[in-house]
Amino acid sequence: MRLRWFYTIAGAAALALAAFVALTGPSSAIAAKAKLAAPHGKAAAAPVAPLPIIGPIDTQATHAMIIEAETGAVLLDKGAEERMPPASMSKVMTAYVVFDMLKQGRAKLEDELPVSEHAWRTQGSKMFVPIGARIKIEDLIRGVVVQSGNDACVVLAEGLAGSEAAFVEKMNAKAEEIGLTGSHFADVGGLPDPNHYMTARDLATLALRTITDFPEFYHYYGEKDYSFNNISQGNRNPLIYRDIGADGLKTGHTEEAGYSLLASVHRDKRRIIMVLGGLPTMKARAQESERLIEWAFREFNNYQLFAAGDKVDDAELWLGTEAKVPLTVAKDFLVTMPRKSRKDMKVVVAYDKPVPAPIRKGQEIGKVVVTAPDMAQDEAPLIAAAHVDRMGPLGRMAMVAARLIWGNRH
Repeated sequence: MRLRWFYTIAGAAALALAAFVALTGPSSAIAAKAKLAAPHGKAAAAPVAPLPIIGPIDTQATHAMIIEAETGAVLLDKGAEERMPPASMSKVMTAYVVFDMLKQGRAKLEDELPVSEHAWRTQGSKMFVPIGARIKIEDLIRGVVVQSGNDACVVLAEGLAGSEAAFVEKMNAKAEEIGLTGSHFADVGGLPDPNHYMTARDLATLALRTITDFPEFYHYYGEKDYSFNNISQGNRNPLIYRDIGADGLKTGHTEEAGYSLLASVHRDKRRIIMVLGGLPTMKARAQESERLIEWAFREFNNYQLFAAGDKVDDAELWLGTEAKVPLTVAKDFLVTMPRKSRKDMKVVVAYDKPVPAPIRKGQEIGKVVVTAPDMAQDEAPLIAAAHVDRMGPLGRMAMVAARLIWGNRH
């Protein structure tokens, strides 16, 4: 009888404790127990390696980066964080600042800017602006992005900022604003200067920002030729003349920099951004750029795993008016991977269960994790697709008591 009495008292104490917990909220011990419960397909909590090389290929370029525009996946990274002389590829930054001023209404395409002697005397590739003339901004933009005119860059800089130095300050400020952490500009045209440098990663970022921030102006980069002052010049981008979907952006060449290219190719609902620096010849630039672009489109693809709003899984709840809540993704979950790796792809849902109620619709609950051979782990946050209230006091008492008595069998 004593033994039975002891169990009865113990059971009553457990129920009293359960009632207290249910009424006042889960204790730190129960909360800890919930956290320690085996998660539903829990993945490692370590941060994802952000920019891996997922393609077994090399290039004779000294610096290179190839990325999938929509997902940000890096297909090739060769010295992408190292400083390099960008030469005329830095004109994309010059144009970016001009586009930004146009979009803000601080200038118009029809505005005419004067040509100073300094602009007229600028060395390197030229638009051949006549001294003392006034030239429309739109013509100057084409002179920069199609003809690669250093003189056109200076006319824009002086006309829009008062001087080249003042415009360069705007370039450096804008570069910092949009996250170009490895770049610094000393002039507007890309002439050799030890304080004028970029990284391949920054060039790729700048290309993406140009495409997404200024779709109304991006078309200039795809024009094959432009005539000004009775002089016709062709776009130096070799990919523009191939039927492969190339629509930008800019070449570069100096003795120090070698032959370089910042390119964008859009086809089959994909966009590939490529940066190549330090190639030995113009021919090598043309051949290597086409080879690598074809490799990127051939060997990799984007796969949509879930569309925004699709049910991915159900999360088990603790003390909710519903036992589970459906989980979804806030936006389409697209992953880039080698085509050959898709058959070995694994998709796992990870969250700490049970999830304590109440749950707000849109609340982040866990993540969906994707792994496959020859690619870095990718993931997307999982959010609650519905609102679930917390049980009332009596329901919480009954649920906690049942959990203590029956465990997970209840």
